[in-house]
Amino acid sequence: MTKFVPIVLAFALPAAVAVPFDAPLASPDRHLSVDVRVTPAGTLEYAVQRDGKPVILPSPLGLVLEGADLANGLTLAQASPVRAIADDYELAAGKKRHIRYRANERVVTVRNPKGQAMDVAFRVSNDGVAFRYIVADAGLPLKTFVSESTGFAFAQDAKAWLQPVAVAQVGWGRANPSYEEHYQRGIPVGTPSPMAGWVFPALFRTGDTWVALTEAGMDGSWHASRLDARSPGGVYRLGTPMAPEVAEARMGGGLLASARGTLTSPWRVVAIGSLGTLVESTLGTDLALPAIAFDRAKAVPGHASWSWALLKDDATEFDTQKRFIDYAADMGWNYTLVDAEWDKRIGYERMAELARYAQSKRVGLLAWYNSSGDWNDVPFTPKSKLLTHAQRKAEFARIAGMGIKGIKVDFFNGDGQSMIRYYVDILNDAAAAGLLVNFHGATLPRGWARTYPNLMTAEAVRGFEYTTFEQKDQDAVPAHAAMLPFTRNLFDPMDFTPMVFGDIPKIRRVTRNGFELAESVLFLSGIQHYAEMPEGMAKAPPYVKAFLRTLPRSWDDVKFVAGDPGRHAVVARKAGSAWYMAGFNGTDEDATLDLDLSFLAGRTGQLITDGAGPRDFAQGTLAGGRQKIVVKARGGFVARFE
Repeated sequence: MTKFVPIVLAFALPAAVAVPFDAPLASPDRHLSVDVRVTPAGTLEYAVQRDGKPVILPSPLGLVLEGADLANGLTLAQASPVRAIADDYELAAGKKRHIRYRANERVVTVRNPKGQAMDVAFRVSNDGVAFRYIVADAGLPLKTFVSESTGFAFAQDAKAWLQPVAVAQVGWGRANPSYEEHYQRGIPVGTPSPMAGWVFPALFRTGDTWVALTEAGMDGSWHASRLDARSPGGVYRLGTPMAPEVAEARMGGGLLASARGTLTSPWRVVAIGSLGTLVESTLGTDLALPAIAFDRAKAVPGHASWSWALLKDDATEFDTQKRFIDYAADMGWNYTLVDAEWDKRIGYERMAELARYAQSKRVGLLAWYNSSGDWNDVPFTPKSKLLTHAQRKAEFARIAGMGIKGIKVDFFNGDGQSMIRYYVDILNDAAAAGLLVNFHGATLPRGWARTYPNLMTAEAVRGFEYTTFEQKDQDAVPAHAAMLPFTRNLFDPMDFTPMVFGDIPKIRRVTRNGFELAESVLFLSGIQHYAEMPEGMAKAPPYVKAFLRTLPRSWDDVKFVAGDPGRHAVVARKAGSAWYMAGFNGTDEDATLDLDLSFLAGRTGQLITDGAGPRDFAQGTLAGGRQKIVVKARGGFVARFE
């Protein structure tokens, strides 16, 4: 590939050689830099370096709109001076509470032969690069997306950890795609997807540098993107949703981006650095839109009991849900989720009674909804009650008046622009009613947890429920779960619905109890819905129950300790003055992990790990400093440091 030429050499070069816009745009700490150029062929390209070494090789940029080709025949119009970006914000539920984003920004303006202009804004922070397209005029009152040239080129020896995206409207009830596939781990770059593409976040390693690709800043005007199924030469290009991935015609029905006035793409986010840099990065929310107004007193993260995980549909009846409310109260958890068909099996009046009972126990009730209209065949109810603003306003007012604290909305239809708008509309209308939101059968949230403080969590993962259906999914759990802190759960809350200490009906659980307990800390979710039932929890040792009763509902900080995607992960999270550390081993052999716990020097942690048998626990201590710990095959541990 052609090497980028620094500006200091530009005047000595023949006119035919690509001309850099300026000196590379560098991160505040100067370790990352991005070069941008118009090539001799009139296309736009960028490249990223870390400490002078290539990370993203020269890669294409550009948009084609109806009536405006902004990908070919381009010339440089101008490049703005570098501007320092400073953004401080707070997350009610995330890997960090108080976040400081610092970056340097430059906006490059290009024109095509018709004189139509496009801005490309670049930002470089210490943990990555982001860019987005802005088309303000171009002589087009309506700007309609046709295609995008954006690509990410990797060296041929790079490796990738990627999740395929399923073909639209296949699977049970025609409910795909929903970001619920197993990851391919450590594959050569350029490996074709076995399905319709690859989802975000996409993880790569090139040399000693890790890269995570995602997007942020989704306002409902743009479709959600993914990586194309084919990446010849290691160049991954942004792909678009499949034709069926849209809402009903009465809801707009649009597939691809369009806007009257300025058309602004989401940020294309490239997190870069060590594996620890990625795990501690907040770029996914740093580039998201600022928070809408929402009553902070109602944006309460927490833990929830949930009957459906192991008991399925028959448990959605009054007495069982009352028992799970009692269970939540006993565990100090602040929510109980009542799943599908509650409107038929319990009814609105008795749900209001349940909500009052839950409130008397200091527990909030959450209620399930089927999002779908005609785009799939899933019959579960309440169904088709959220399709229009008028419907949502009436339904949300009704259940809020009953004392319901939040909703779980399931079975969406992919990533088309009208479907992304539907998510945004639900979030806005739920916020107006004071309701919390959990999306299932859904897209990746892409930073929405910052923009909508009422969004507590989202599925978008092949979570625990799959392991209750088929043994093959249970067998895959250890390695699959060991992928998630580095991919799906890297920036966005994830409703995996973790943690079972007892048996799964008709399934042989392969994880040890220490592994299951570690998920309660390793997995981030604004509301963590625990799969274990009262009967299973009753068999857990008192010290395990005490740990879960006092486990913080939100976190102030994060520290990466050790990890290897798909093999093991160890992460520490801070709440107040205490640190909670958790780790699990996703392999079939015991692992000796070398842990740098210098940040815990002088402290001794109370350790809970695996006992002699797969369903046993053991207690111990773990000191700060440099430590080695043996984690059993498919096992794990937690430790609390005051």
